[in-house]
Amino acid sequence: MATSISATGLKGSLCSSFHGEDYAMLTKSVPNHVRVGKPVRALPMMKNVNEGKGLFAPIVVVTRNIIGKKRFNQFRGKAIALHSQVITEFCKSIGADAKQRQGLIRLAKKNGERLGFLA
Repeated sequence: MATSISATGLKGSLCSSFHGEDYAMLTKSVPNHVRVGKPVRALPMMKNVNEGKGLFAPIVVVTRNIIGKKRFNQFRGKAIALHSQVITEFCKSIGADAKQRQGLIRLAKKNGERLGFLA
């Protein structure tokens, strides 16, 4: 949906600066309404920002290309779930609360991104 902006406020502010023919020419050259279109928004990219970055990224990309994306994502999901279980068991053994456990899982995700496991 386009909106309109009126240029009538321009006449009053320039009246004291321009007189006669100059003012008439200026008001004719300025359109009364300017159409402003709706801004176009870029579609979000669902690509990993760490693609190709990290020590293990090349191995991860080659493995994904060999075994296929669907099977690779299933394998990755199982590995992440297993790692989260290990972190949970570790937190139980040391007596850490749920907030600390969640912090350790987030830290593991960040480290995995930096190392290239999530490429």
